[in-house]
Amino acid sequence: MNLDAVSIFNLSPPEKLQLVEDLWDDLAATPSEVPVHEWQKEELARPKANLMSKPASGLSWDEVKHRVRSRYGR
Repeated sequence: MNLDAVSIFNLSPPEKLQLVEDLWDDLAATPSEVPVHEWQKEELARPKANLMSKPASGLSWDEVKHRVRSRYGR
């Protein structure tokens, strides 16, 4: 896809999705270069800290599978 003469806003929905996938793949190739803000790190650390302080609050893999299957019928 050549974007030199094309506005991304004129792309079709499938073309826009492909562009997003391509951008995501490019970012994923160099994760150390993707900036992560301090508030994002804190937000990610919160559930881990909760689980570490209350291990019984987590679900086993079997419980997770059961919940997903009961909700989505698989």
